[in-house]
Amino acid sequence: MVSLVVVAVFLFQGALFQPPQAEAFKIFPTDDSLTHQQITEAAFLRKMVEVCRDVATSQGKGFTLPINSKLTPTTVQKACSNSYASLLKLSTFNLAIIQTALSNAAVDRKQFSTAHHFDDEDFKNGRDLITKGIAAVKVSIKKGNYLSARTSLGAVCHTLQDFYSHSNWVELGSNVPFSTLIKPELPLNNLASRDTKTCKSCVGKDCSDNILQEVLQQKLLTSGYFHPIFPDKPAGKCSHGSIFDRTSSTEPTGGINKDDISSDHGFLHNRAAEMAINATMELLEDIRLATGDQAFLRLMGLSQTSVLAFVIDTTGSLSNYIAEAKRVSISIIDSRRGTSEEPSEYILVPFNDQDFGPLIRTGDADRFKEQINSLSASDSLNPGMCLSGLMLTLTRAPPSSDIFVLTDASAKDTELKSSVEAMIESTKSTVTFLLTNSISTRSQQNVSLSRSLSQSEIQLYRDLARVSGGQTIEVTNTTSSQATAVITGLISADLVTVLQAARNPPKAENFSFVLDPTLSNVTVYITGDSPVFTLYSPTGVSQSGSVADGPLGSILTVGNLKRVKLNSTGQTGEWKISIDSTSSYNMRVTGQSSVDVLFYFVEIVEGGHGDSWGQRFTRPFIGRNATFYVSVTGRDSVTVTDVLLVEASGSDVVRGTIKAVGATDFLVNIDRIPEWPFVVQLKGLLNDSSLVSQFQRQSPTQQQGSRITVMAQSQNITQPGVPLSLNFTVATNTTSGNYTIRARNDQGFSVSFPSSLILGTEGSAQGSVTLTAPSDTESGTDVTLTIEAEAPGSTDLNYVTLQLTVSTANAIFSGYHSLSMCLSFFFFIICHCVCF
Repeated sequence: MVSLVVVAVFLFQGALFQPPQAEAFKIFPTDDSLTHQQITEAAFLRKMVEVCRDVATSQGKGFTLPINSKLTPTTVQKACSNSYASLLKLSTFNLAIIQTALSNAAVDRKQFSTAHHFDDEDFKNGRDLITKGIAAVKVSIKKGNYLSARTSLGAVCHTLQDFYSHSNWVELGSNVPFSTLIKPELPLNNLASRDTKTCKSCVGKDCSDNILQEVLQQKLLTSGYFHPIFPDKPAGKCSHGSIFDRTSSTEPTGGINKDDISSDHGFLHNRAAEMAINATMELLEDIRLATGDQAFLRLMGLSQTSVLAFVIDTTGSLSNYIAEAKRVSISIIDSRRGTSEEPSEYILVPFNDQDFGPLIRTGDADRFKEQINSLSASDSLNPGMCLSGLMLTLTRAPPSSDIFVLTDASAKDTELKSSVEAMIESTKSTVTFLLTNSISTRSQQNVSLSRSLSQSEIQLYRDLARVSGGQTIEVTNTTSSQATAVITGLISADLVTVLQAARNPPKAENFSFVLDPTLSNVTVYITGDSPVFTLYSPTGVSQSGSVADGPLGSILTVGNLKRVKLNSTGQTGEWKISIDSTSSYNMRVTGQSSVDVLFYFVEIVEGGHGDSWGQRFTRPFIGRNATFYVSVTGRDSVTVTDVLLVEASGSDVVRGTIKAVGATDFLVNIDRIPEWPFVVQLKGLLNDSSLVSQFQRQSPTQQQGSRITVMAQSQNITQPGVPLSLNFTVATNTTSGNYTIRARNDQGFSVSFPSSLILGTEGSAQGSVTLTAPSDTESGTDVTLTIEAEAPGSTDLNYVTLQLTVSTANAIFSGYHSLSMCLSFFFFIICHCVCF
């Protein structure tokens, strides 16, 4: 049981650093009300139809899809693909909507920020948030960082949409969006002064006529006041309203919010929601005009935005194979050039036994190949700084990148293993190791790789690859062409994971998996030194792993990896595979499909204005309950029957409780986070018009919990050339001692932090990270800061990730109340706390 002091630290920082939610259009569907996510998705779909219609018209093509409330991602993607030379991507379109929606929902946790929700007539600061956010979106797009752009866009959309629910813009009879909110050069006119009375009390529960007539006649703009604790507000002012708004019990009583149909002004909810959709479309058009159609398509996820990265060993041990390493790398690049799968950017990080970097990035494939060809080997046979180079790549590359590490030597910096695993988990990037065998060229061609790398050294690379959903492939000069063929399949478009499992120590086991009709190019990968396996089809046909070409598929062997490419016919149904081995092995089943599953851990905050949630950027706590958001892409409607946490290296499972929050979106509650690393597995039904079929998907990235809590100060803005200090707290209820602290950011900005903090058992410690953006940093640049704490002996690790924006203007704090009010809220919360 944690002491009361520790709980006080946690809750005080929760109140000050990461405030809970604030009122807005709802996040959970209720009656026929529209949620923030539905409003945002509707705006995305309608704007994309407009863009595709314009492109089709310019090409002399017809475009007949009407703009209405019945649009779906599937219908829009199909219609838009006719306007372009290559098929636009449905899965990444869904992903873009989801990433924006997650950021949108997270704004509701900023309960005390009047600016984020246009509460308390805070129009100037609300507009400043919007215009600075738009600038950040445009800068991120220019730099090719589309995830950061979507994160900023989601937050901007939330504040913009709240204006129409929380102000009296709709009550004033307005029929078009308030464009001044996205145009900083225009003045904010006709704002009600602080002394102007704006409301009268509602008649019982009837608030349909509570805005004063003189306010409506003079077209004065006002919004409701809100506070969950204190009832005070300026005399005669409107309140937000709801049972959580203490100001609504003060004369004039009631409120004016239109958050849902049951709100005080819920009779105007649909008008406010439609206005919010149109305003969001206007915002998207502003971004489109500033960035161009191609960049806008990438922002929307309909065009390729993937990144291909190479981390290449240049130590002397690789000198005999440096030419082969270059050839393999360039063949991977060329395999995707001129296709819909061509990356939008390439990254190269060289390393040797003394150093790593610099990181080189470019969108020009020819220039990138020149950089690879310019690599030369250093004069050394020592282990290289492999994990340092990989960590730099993970930190600076966008999430979900494909990363290839080429080396033949052990890692010099194995102490970074836990940190690399955490970054893989955080970024969801896929890491594949290509291990070359330089000894074979110096002695005999068939010497096993184990002669140059010990089993423990190889296992390090296998562990990291497995955590990311990647592979470890042994490459010799006689198998490089086969390795390239395997690699090409690993980076195919629309690649999904059906099943993956690992057994260390080895264990004979039977696995089953379901293949659905949307899957094509289904492939089974088995990695290990001595696996023996047999594959069984749904009809009972079998094929041994020793048969290269059989009735079920063809088997390619590259080093210790066997790739089974299933035949294209008769795939649908339940398959089985039995595996036996005397050493550890990994098994993974993949295919290409528009139907994929996205998983994000989220935090549900109850009370205040109502339930809200936001993405968690830290590991969940072992033994406690947790919630994650699940979205199925590629279909307009699905049924989810099971969501499981499956032990990554075993057969234990934890079953989740499923709550639908949309046709393809679900919140899943887990009673306890397990001790062991896990992957998320989903099973369900695809509801096509004439056919219902089973399907299953699994997260490629391994996750794990922690008994360490890392919390950091919530700060959104940093200024160029001005050091920004961020306080953080590390707490635990288990191991005491000296905890290692690390901090890094994706822009390479200067960062300082304590190297360690001392924690007692069931205690906590505080530290501070100082981040300094160079004075010439462009305003609007986004930066991701990760703070990490590792327990003594590397027995546990957790992290927290923060998103900040560089701005030349001062940060906006006006929405936060005084320290005394936050303290009052803190004591209010602590009276209702439950210790862990």
